[in-house]
Amino acid sequence: DILYDDEDIIVINKSPGVVVHPGAGNYENTIVNGLLFEYQNNLSSIGGKLRPGIVHRIDKDTSGVIVIAKNDAAHIHLSKQFSSHTIKRKYEALVWGSLKPQKGKITERISRSVKNRQLMAVRKEKGKIAITNYKTIEIFQNQFLPKISLIECQLETGRTHQIRVHMNFKGNPILGDKSYGKTKKFKKIDKILENHINSFGRQALHAKNLGFLHPRTNNEIFFEAKRPKDFNSLIKNLKKASI
Repeated sequence: DILYDDEDIIVINKSPGVVVHPGAGNYENTIVNGLLFEYQNNLSSIGGKLRPGIVHRIDKDTSGVIVIAKNDAAHIHLSKQFSSHTIKRKYEALVWGSLKPQKGKITERISRSVKNRQLMAVRKEKGKIAITNYKTIEIFQNQFLPKISLIECQLETGRTHQIRVHMNFKGNPILGDKSYGKTKKFKKIDKILENHINSFGRQALHAKNLGFLHPRTNNEIFFEAKRPKDFNSLIKNLKKASI
């Protein structure tokens, strides 16, 4: 789903379930495979053969907007913006419960988990600084619906799994998150809604928008990615159930 394409950059809305670049166990059907098919050698070489054009990435099961560099100059320009944290990006997520306070800033350091090296964790002494601004958009609840919140997060840093780790740390893990979430068992829940929640099958996280300086013009540009159908459908069902 290409949102924008010029001589320097490509902006896409990544579908959930798709890996950004090849890696262990995933060498085909990645975003990079699609880019090589579509653009062949017209991608930056800084990331090497496995990551041509890839400036940043989002998790396999997260959907939303990412930018690709078509040449090395664009790649360097964009990378500097990411490393200096001037990139503007917002995510939408569904989390269990309601955040307290409903709007705020999380400034908890993140690094590799001691228990599982494939996961990240809040580590106050050894972690890298990670800053997530969040606000509650809507809370869904009734007598047959556990409290679920739709939130928006604006990142000041871009650590691996940042929002997922910070929300879990707050005690409000992202719905469907198999790595950082908790298994929920409900005594009272609408069965149809329970099926919708259980069949969602991934973390309810969407990279909603991305703003940055264009590498050639230096003008600020801004892109927004529509929610995928499964995410939109889940929100609609939660709204219906909470009326």
